[in-house]
Amino acid sequence: MVTLDRLVNVLGGYGVRLRSCSVSRATELSSVVLPEATAERAVVTGDVLLAVGAESVEQAVGWAGSARAVVVLVRGVDEQFGFAETGDAVAVLMVDPAVAWSELAAVVYGLVLEGRETESGRGPTDLFALADSVADTVGGPVTIEDRLSRVLAYSRGQQHADPARVETILSRQAPQYLRALLEQRGVFAHLADSGEPLFVPGDSEHGLSGRMVAAARTGRRLLGSVWVATPTPLEGARLAALTDGAHTVALHLLRSRASADLERQVESELVIRLLEGAADSATAASRLGLPPEGLRVIAVHARVGADRDAALMLLFERATTGFGWSRPGRSALSGNAVYTVLPAREAETARRWVSALRSALPEQACVSAGISAVASATELASALPEADECLALHEIRSSSGPAPAYDEAWQDILLQRLRTAAKSGRTPARGPVADLRRHDSAHGTRYVATLRAWLETMGDLARAGERLGVHENTVRYRLRKMADVTTLDLEDSRMRVATMIELAAADTD
Repeated sequence: MVTLDRLVNVLGGYGVRLRSCSVSRATELSSVVLPEATAERAVVTGDVLLAVGAESVEQAVGWAGSARAVVVLVRGVDEQFGFAETGDAVAVLMVDPAVAWSELAAVVYGLVLEGRETESGRGPTDLFALADSVADTVGGPVTIEDRLSRVLAYSRGQQHADPARVETILSRQAPQYLRALLEQRGVFAHLADSGEPLFVPGDSEHGLSGRMVAAARTGRRLLGSVWVATPTPLEGARLAALTDGAHTVALHLLRSRASADLERQVESELVIRLLEGAADSATAASRLGLPPEGLRVIAVHARVGADRDAALMLLFERATTGFGWSRPGRSALSGNAVYTVLPAREAETARRWVSALRSALPEQACVSAGISAVASATELASALPEADECLALHEIRSSSGPAPAYDEAWQDILLQRLRTAAKSGRTPARGPVADLRRHDSAHGTRYVATLRAWLETMGDLARAGERLGVHENTVRYRLRKMADVTTLDLEDSRMRVATMIELAAADTD
């Protein structure tokens, strides 16, 4: 059931402000009405009143009282009104004059009715019930799939399903070999361009019996598809039933997506406020259901081949799928990355979350991620660049291996900063390391490698020799000969530190 608090939070993104509230924000809402009368009733009653045509807040509140509404939305009127002087238990929401009633009505009806129907368990939003209904009408088993051939719902009566259908339902997605076959036959191209049902002949080699498929679309926007198992093309009333069923599925998918998009919008705005270090960060974290301490920021990129945009949208969709209580993190899509705030005192917890997210994407998807150090809700603005730097480090490593965490890869992050500076032309063109490098290039010596080995083994000649595959006396001799090439006082601690920094930043050996 939708509460007043959720309604206020969602509508806030549409230019609606809570002007006054004398009822609990936990009040449940189940119906939406307009100020009108019918032949049977003097006034139509409901929980939420859209005060279309109200000339004042006072008039709108009066209408709300008559309609027994606990919420009233008013647009384009003078807000000066003495709420304290009334005994009305009502929440008054002021609508921005730039927002059309038609747009606002669609959002309000979608939120309130979606909550009521979902709570009933098998209301109009239950795609499995809809699949059963379509199957009964067309006379064959039905599956409803999204644009990526993932199964959203299927009808009962799948006992005699062909092997391809069984595998599709069990894995909740059409197998790759079946997708390739359908792609080759032009099925997906047809669904993208046409609303007409298409018959797909069977293929015994791939365990596929015949199918009729219809696109579930609104206008030019493809939302999914409806598949019916049938050995021959549907005709007449059965074909019309499939077409009508696909249209109904499209409406359900659109409304479901609209509701989910509203939730994602509210969540994204709160997460971005956290990452920007807003003054009310602690409050934003509380509204998101996040603890005040023990948080990490995870930055994620995704691509499928050369396509980043579609993969990023899919990544965001998967990261925000499910009700808030059923997933630990809260996510936002910002720029070309998905940012998730996750309760995770241990970096391994965050890595498991990244692995689970990767497994929910297509096999060919390439995912890179970076994990910040642990932070409190008020420190997430500092954690954000840490996650970004770890993400860049993971991508430099070609996204191989586990996602780096800032508190475990601080040294790699620092060295990467130095390498980035070196690539921008800020490496010294002269100096001990540059002189030795030029000498190695001209004479085939290995002075730079020897110097690095000696520094990395903290001056241990024997260990440096083992690393280079030479005797320790050879290392000693090379160090002495370097003095003939450049000024290199290795007794000076500052010289040793500076030399190590330059080698780490610019040396690619």
